[in-house]
Amino acid sequence: MSALDFYTRVVRALDELNAPYMIVGAFAGLAFGMTRTTFDIDILVDLEERHFGELSARFPLPRYYADPEMMRQSTRLGIMFNLIDTQEGVKADLVPLSREPAYRLAFARRVRRAFTDEQGNSFEAWCAQPSDIIIGKLRAWTEGRSQKHPADILNILVFTSSDLSDLKVDRDLVTGEAARLGGETLVLWRELLARAHGETAKKGRAN
Repeated sequence: MSALDFYTRVVRALDELNAPYMIVGAFAGLAFGMTRTTFDIDILVDLEERHFGELSARFPLPRYYADPEMMRQSTRLGIMFNLIDTQEGVKADLVPLSREPAYRLAFARRVRRAFTDEQGNSFEAWCAQPSDIIIGKLRAWTEGRSQKHPADILNILVFTSSDLSDLKVDRDLVTGEAARLGGETLVLWRELLARAHGETAKKGRAN
């Protein structure tokens, strides 16, 4: 089982258990034009008591690590926890919504999107809107300055500006959040908007 197969299993399990969740970060960006081939999966979850044992049962020992007590305590304390495939050495990071109250608005406006697994099968999952994915990536860039985040944001901007996307980026919303993150982040965001406009215009002339 590859990392992508494991991530797909985790998402499908959450769906089948009716456990409220939202994929964020790079995995969610796949639905909106991101082209990165390596990524982790981050999932915001709002789990109830019944979900801990049910989710653990889907990923039993000895291959998997999915301790229901660890999930319960992490949810109570608002601490991220993992589901781990010990055989493949991959993990899914699950973040209780109680840890990130600022994400409640994003969680409320999550969207259902189609993904494709490694066998070519299509499945649907709840993920963040493109505006919220970009905001998350601007926050991550502000904290660590990794250049993967601007590249991801640019891909999302170009894709959502095309006819392929029915969802657009709320640029006013993102601009406001970028300004709150600081002057350098706002400058980066404006630079990415300009680059996306140029690439979109170039593609339009080519067509």
